[in-house]
Amino acid sequence: MTEQVHFGLKAVPISRLKEHSGKEVLVQGWLYNMRSKGKIHFLQVRDGSGIVQAVMGVNDVPAADFETAGKMTQESSLRIKGIVREDARAPGGVELSVTGFALVHQAEPNYPIQPKEHGTGFLMENRHLWLRSKKTMAILRIRDEVIRAIRGFFHDEGFVCVDAPIFTPNACEGTSTLFQVKYFEDFAYLTQSGQLYGEASAMAMGKVYVFGPTFRAEKSKTRRHLTEFWMIEPEAAFYDLEDVMKLAEDFVSHLVRKVLENRMEDLKTLERDVKKLEPAANTPYPRITYHDAAKVILKKGVEFNVGDDFGAPQETAVSEDYDRPLMVHRWPSAVKAFYMKRDPADPSIALGVDMIASEGYGEIIGGSQREDRLDLLLERIQQNELPLDAFQWFLDLRRYGSVPHGGFGLGLERTLAWITGVDHLRECIPFPRMLYKIYP
Repeated sequence: MTEQVHFGLKAVPISRLKEHSGKEVLVQGWLYNMRSKGKIHFLQVRDGSGIVQAVMGVNDVPAADFETAGKMTQESSLRIKGIVREDARAPGGVELSVTGFALVHQAEPNYPIQPKEHGTGFLMENRHLWLRSKKTMAILRIRDEVIRAIRGFFHDEGFVCVDAPIFTPNACEGTSTLFQVKYFEDFAYLTQSGQLYGEASAMAMGKVYVFGPTFRAEKSKTRRHLTEFWMIEPEAAFYDLEDVMKLAEDFVSHLVRKVLENRMEDLKTLERDVKKLEPAANTPYPRITYHDAAKVILKKGVEFNVGDDFGAPQETAVSEDYDRPLMVHRWPSAVKAFYMKRDPADPSIALGVDMIASEGYGEIIGGSQREDRLDLLLERIQQNELPLDAFQWFLDLRRYGSVPHGGFGLGLERTLAWITGVDHLRECIPFPRMLYKIYP
């Protein structure tokens, strides 16, 4: 790793300053805020890992440097060296007593995002700058923590990461939400899911997961939808529905535990009520069948036609009595995907499961045991009027060594919205893509 050395010192991330208490260090970053009082400047410096207050006295640096520092504009970039002082009142528990200063770049005045209330539309147009706010940085650090936890969990469980293509010749979740793109002399689609390729890989490797961006052309403006989002999709040979549900609850509880263990400061920045999140770190999660869930919804007076899929009001009604995610399983086959296995005792029931997050955040996982019989899968492809030629490779999986298997997909941004307690998925991805939103 290349190390930055200035003032004869190696740069130390702000998040690790406490490890260097009493020592002189180098910090490189940007001016988040500043106030001056007499002959002292109080510089709020951020570097992406955290924010520290750097106290600069008039006699601590050359006069020209002190004057330059006092004229800095918001988001100017700088290097400072100083002694790390422990201070329980300070963010991160430390403060920096400045012993050296260098301005790297003086930012233009009138930084667009000022310390005042701004409308969401304005902030989204300036997303490239909004990323620098305390809360956005906290969300992105939690996103990184969750991604690390995802890969660690599946590695420890013996899953192999495989990469599914972005360009696909076929639909996985229905043809109405496909983004079609020109592909030389033909057409292709942006992937809705890596699941079908995950199934192929599981027949080779046993246990795999696909992790990457997916695309849905849904003309929806709700807080739960993006047109581009990230999915984690494990798939395992010889798994039945019970195995899928056990994997799902172990996985999600692991993600919550890692965030609680390693990102508590960021949760505090977001003012997240961790008492409401902590139960989700423990399993088992409650389980209920679709038909029992429907009874709960109707009993609560929420409008609902039994046999339909759930919307946000139904998800909230059925999950609000639980302090952790709820798994609703065994759904009407009519509202589920063609590849889900039917219940041998009742073909009108699909062996599928949705995990609904607590606190009204809705579905974060959709999964199932997959149909492993060639004749039934072929029949469903034809019933759904899907292009048979595009699925021949998928049908081969049932021709050569078919086994019971299953898996699920977890939406990263939906899960992050729930963990962080934010209101809209757009805050949980660096540059969100939504209906009518593709800039910057």
